[in-house]
Amino acid sequence: MKIAIPDDYQDTVDKLSCFSLIKHHEVTRYRAPARDLDQLVERLKEAEVVVSIRERVEFSRELLDRLPKLKLLALVGRGASTIDFKACTALGIPVSTGKSNSPDAPAELTVALIVASRRNIALEAERMKRGDMPCTLSHRLSGSTLGIYGLGFIGQLVAKSLAGMGMKVLVWGQEKSLQKARDAGYEVAAGKDDLFERSDILSLHVRLRPETRGIVGPADLARMKPTALIVNTARAELIQPGALVEALQKGRPGYAAVDVYEEEPILGGNHPLLKMPNALCVPHLGWAEWDNFELYFRECFEQIVAYERGEPLRLANPDVKRR
Repeated sequence: MKIAIPDDYQDTVDKLSCFSLIKHHEVTRYRAPARDLDQLVERLKEAEVVVSIRERVEFSRELLDRLPKLKLLALVGRGASTIDFKACTALGIPVSTGKSNSPDAPAELTVALIVASRRNIALEAERMKRGDMPCTLSHRLSGSTLGIYGLGFIGQLVAKSLAGMGMKVLVWGQEKSLQKARDAGYEVAAGKDDLFERSDILSLHVRLRPETRGIVGPADLARMKPTALIVNTARAELIQPGALVEALQKGRPGYAAVDVYEEEPILGGNHPLLKMPNALCVPHLGWAEWDNFELYFRECFEQIVAYERGEPLRLANPDVKRR
């Protein structure tokens, strides 16, 4: 079979041990994103199977209509907001999905960003390389308040880790999150406003859905302390467009640590947050580590093997009637 793997940013998929499951096929990988829809079609038009790495490519109806040879769209992970599942079903394209949810890697990165930002690690490391004098005092975590917006799997790990460093945990979110907070002995905020006002560090762990898109706006950010840090390793679209940059310029909150962006990857330093001294930015590294890749890609490639053998698939669109 002809298999296409677009947007392998890390240029590592063929180095995974699980790649052995599909290497006997004609596999074509692309590291850099396509410059436009026409180039993307040119890359994918001959493929019978396309591997979708999380949400790096938007599989719209417009794109899918131009891929008549596509027989299987194989997801890396459990779902993607960038796939038109109704169009896939209408066109007879099965979408196979992963089954695992591994919160460890994104939780670790969240904690790392918090420590690095509060203790000015990146800033002072670069100054030291240049031979400059140290120039800052940082903020310790112990005794300060960690706000968690959404106490799901990742939020729970972040809260547990930082509570172990002496932070007081304050939680807001859906009732399920609030009950988990009570069970764990964390404080429940009086409301969303209370969470933003009292947090020294506020970490977003809300799942992106239509009803949560833009759930954080300028008024929320303006309630934060001028010494506070907001951390977003979830989804950029949780914050209203432009609101974070404007808030940082105004000084409330004073700092941000970000791993997610409306359009990825960020190339050429072309993002306003990268020009701000009070923002620590990394390129969506939350899930990008070897064990995670082996887990998620193995599940994806096992579905391709099952398709090749005519075995049942784990489908995100089970009502599909295949081409």
